[in-house]
Amino acid sequence: MAFKVYSGPAGAEAMSPMNKDRMLFKEFSTFDEALSWAGHIRETGRVALLIEDDAGTRLDKRAIAAALGHPDARPIRGAPAR
Repeated sequence: MAFKVYSGPAGAEAMSPMNKDRMLFKEFSTFDEALSWAGHIRETGRVALLIEDDAGTRLDKRAIAAALGHPDARPIRGAPAR
């Protein structure tokens, strides 16, 4: 299964389905890798707008932020968990 992480500049609003084909994304083979990339994006001043898998499961901007801020979240790229 593949997971796509769509990203944009800081302050970007949630993406519309009509614009999805014009958005930047990076593809990963596991959800953990995708969420780790979303954390990296946040650390570099950008925002992860959507994580989507082949089956159509979607995490929007708010769900990604909640997952990254959860106390049980694993460290991202060597950073301590918050």
